[in-house]
Amino acid sequence: MRNKTVFVKEEIQEFKQQLLAWSQQFDDVVWLDSNHHKQQYSSYDAVLAVDAFTAIQTDYVGAFEKLEEYQKSTKDWLFGYLTYDLKNTTEELQSNNYDGLAFPDLYFFQPKKLFLIQGNTVETLYLHAVEEDLENDLKAIERLNSNTLFETVDKIYIQQRIPESAYYEKLKILLAHIHRGDIYEANFCQEFYAENTTIHPLDTYRKLNAISKPPFATFLKLGDKFLLSATPERYLKKEGCKIISQPIKGTAKRASDPNKDEALKQALASDDKERSENIMIVDLVRNDLSHTATKGSVKVEELCKIYSFEQVHQMISTVVSEVDPATSPVSILQTTFPMGSMTGVPKISALEIIENLEETKRGLYSGAVGYITPSGDFDFNVVIRSILYNESKHYVSYSVGGAITAKSTPQKEYEECLVKAKAMREVLEN
Repeated sequence: MRNKTVFVKEEIQEFKQQLLAWSQQFDDVVWLDSNHHKQQYSSYDAVLAVDAFTAIQTDYVGAFEKLEEYQKSTKDWLFGYLTYDLKNTTEELQSNNYDGLAFPDLYFFQPKKLFLIQGNTVETLYLHAVEEDLENDLKAIERLNSNTLFETVDKIYIQQRIPESAYYEKLKILLAHIHRGDIYEANFCQEFYAENTTIHPLDTYRKLNAISKPPFATFLKLGDKFLLSATPERYLKKEGCKIISQPIKGTAKRASDPNKDEALKQALASDDKERSENIMIVDLVRNDLSHTATKGSVKVEELCKIYSFEQVHQMISTVVSEVDPATSPVSILQTTFPMGSMTGVPKISALEIIENLEETKRGLYSGAVGYITPSGDFDFNVVIRSILYNESKHYVSYSVGGAITAKSTPQKEYEECLVKAKAMREVLEN
């Protein structure tokens, strides 16, 4: 039984910062922030879930079946993540690449304390709590100085897992697969990392979020493991019987001059290569959604629409479907995972080829973070534009990738990776 309290905070930005600072005392934290992007399918401006009452942690073997059992038994709010390597259970594949981060393949928890923020209104849902618990927490939250900054202890030296010359060679192999007809498109990713490094996770997240201000920002803590994400992409949302997917394919840099910026935006909108990438993934998403959709309900609401963010312009499509009310929420996730924008077409062939060419286990990168409600609704992002940190191993990592098609040139793809990596590198190297 959750105790519900609703109150208004006039200084909501200050309260949000204090709330996030207060959350750091807990081992299990998920913070989701829309940065006031008023998108059509937004439910909350920000959400905080902390302090696990129960939890599930597992490797990929039978992961979705275990999650479904957990979701049905709790019938409560669940927060957590799906790593990209759950592909090994959905498609009977393997991941043998290097993993410096060692995140569990799947993790969800039932929070004791939940804050839902919309405008200046804060709704709290405390599990098995008495009134004094919230009163004491609010006093502790309001005492915090949210402006305290923590300087990174170490000088950070970013390394590339795949050197530039090797990247070009790998793309030649990938393009050969495409020209041969094995695949039409594949999302190829590379890792940038630093070893023997200490960062302050909350401060690093704040700096990254300030630069990017994305609609699906995430701070996640699981003991000694952290995700600091400035992702602009939604993976999948369930709202009643409606399912919404919003894949991103197509990226252009921003310019400080408004006229140049508008020209870059228009160039992206009319770029045949970027549009073809996006449309291929839209077709893949339509196919994925059809596994659980009611007949004739899969529709494309937006095709190749340009959205502008602090760092980049993005080409985004919106694909929707309807499901039967009895359809399990976990089965909808399972039949669409991993998301099309981070895989390729055809999906299984692309998964196999990129696994052989990439040199890092993706883990939580290109996975998803989000929540499932007691009624079975859910909302999950795509983990891109993100810094991952294992505090115990002193290992920091961020990965970037891009869609490779027959029209791709290795040098342009490499340059696009650097554009996507810019905010993470700036934050880590100051």
